[in-house]
Amino acid sequence: MPRPQLIPLIGATALFGGVILGLPPAAGASPLYTLTTSCSLKDAAPVRCTVEAEDQGTVTLYRHRIGKEERVIGIAEEPYVRMGLWNPGSRGWQALASASARLSTNTICFNGRDLCVVNPNYLNSLRQERGAALNGRDLIRVTFGSDGRINAYCYDDGCPGGAGR
Repeated sequence: MPRPQLIPLIGATALFGGVILGLPPAAGASPLYTLTTSCSLKDAAPVRCTVEAEDQGTVTLYRHRIGKEERVIGIAEEPYVRMGLWNPGSRGWQALASASARLSTNTICFNGRDLCVVNPNYLNSLRQERGAALNGRDLIRVTFGSDGRINAYCYDDGCPGGAGR
């Protein structure tokens, strides 16, 4: 299953250039998997949701359907890994400010807790790819600059707010 490499784990973000800049994420792309799980928006209580991972060539889309809401996270690999959130209002991609993963709960959150999802498919593939590098780790957090490049990444107690956050 093709997946973007994550630098070192979650990725950098930028407005996507070339292939998808300004283009809406097309439904019906090559599906990688569909997962029924739980998601939360804006730090609300988790609710049932569906995540569809789609391969669109150089971009992998993660389409989160939460009730009547839909959030699409896109991850591209070239020329470096970057992540964005599709904004249907502006019909464009927005750079993310942060992304984090809590390995013990298989939870991934974007922009703080604006969108959180339990996705063991995605995190298990990270565990396989990174092996010993993740031994004993639980929290992984990445922050991004306005230019889309990684400003910082941290693990566990090295992150602002520590591992308990």
